[in-house]
Amino acid sequence: MYYVQRGSVPQQRHTQHRATDGSLYAEELFGVEGFSGRSSLLYHLVPPTRTHKIEAGPRIKLEAADDGLHRHRLTKTGAVEPKGDIVSGRIPLYFNHDVVFGIVRPAEAMPAGRFYRNGVADEMLFVHEGTGVCDTIFGPLRYGPGDYLVLPIGTTWRLDPDEGSEQRILYLEAPSEIEPPKRYRNDYGQLLEHSPYSQRDIHAPELGAAIPDEGDFVIDVRSTDRITTYHYRHHPFDVVGWDGYLWPFRFNIADFQPITGRVHQPPPVHQTFQARNFVVCSFVPRKFDYHPLAIPAPYNHSNINSDEVIYYVAGNFMSRRGVEIASFTVHPAGIPHGPHPGTVEASIGKERTEELAVMVDTFHPLEVTKAAMDLDDDRYPYSWLPPDADDHAREASELAERGPEAFPD
Repeated sequence: MYYVQRGSVPQQRHTQHRATDGSLYAEELFGVEGFSGRSSLLYHLVPPTRTHKIEAGPRIKLEAADDGLHRHRLTKTGAVEPKGDIVSGRIPLYFNHDVVFGIVRPAEAMPAGRFYRNGVADEMLFVHEGTGVCDTIFGPLRYGPGDYLVLPIGTTWRLDPDEGSEQRILYLEAPSEIEPPKRYRNDYGQLLEHSPYSQRDIHAPELGAAIPDEGDFVIDVRSTDRITTYHYRHHPFDVVGWDGYLWPFRFNIADFQPITGRVHQPPPVHQTFQARNFVVCSFVPRKFDYHPLAIPAPYNHSNINSDEVIYYVAGNFMSRRGVEIASFTVHPAGIPHGPHPGTVEASIGKERTEELAVMVDTFHPLEVTKAAMDLDDDRYPYSWLPPDADDHAREASELAERGPEAFPD
């Protein structure tokens, strides 16, 4: 990431920084990897250590479901009803030691005066539907459809959906940094000219006035498998200024500039973020391949040592039969997958796609939860079989008329 300064900071770090009444602001180092990773310095009206009450919160337990099969999966979440808030309403679907992700449809804002801090993981929220404000200790981030919100480990925040705005969000937690891929950056951290986005597309919070309010303010702190509730008599968003390289940000999927070629390009060209042992990719509207004999539909491929999960956001995904918007496909390691019957021929000659999807590729096997199994369509592994003659003729006719507008890997 790049250096950002907001609000009032002293000329030199770790020196006196005083208010107009002479009182000393409390400096806080917010950093990762001890004192050697990315960090920022925040300046508070009140030291952030002054808790007066600590309570035990709920335990967090992820349990894997097992149907005894290693197979492709289709998880349909379109009918999931809104419930809870951005934290309590989460439905974990897939997990391993490197990542946990699933869907959340918050029905309400977090209770007034309540905040959340994940002390074990970076978090990513991809906004499929809805608008609102993600308010953080660094300042607010207004969000809307297509926004990725990346919240570094230890960030204190809350989500306030706009009134009447239905929310549908893909959430992800990772005990490692979620950041732009290293291959997009030079030795100075600057995004390279051939990267699919630049620093201009990464939006840091805009810090407002420090909040001096007193009362009972609660921060739910996640650590290992539990949440502990900390009570404070001062508002946690009492920051007068901050600067550094570690801060939450917003990036919209529409700002991802697709990389195209004469023939079909493999999924790494869609990579948006990296973390330890997994990547996040964005499939966006783009021109198809321009070789005179190009086949726009993806070729069959085997994920030999990678699990591939795609979340379908928008578009007409003609390389997938029976896959609805707000569904996940899971193509696990060791099994080939590819376009569905009829889509390869139908793709030839098409000029562009209007697809929108988010992909998570992991390099260690994923477990599926009971919630994922409850939303599973167990017919999906057989969807590559040719339909019977009548169905095939009808489908081929429809494909010829409409054309494949999207061919996700």
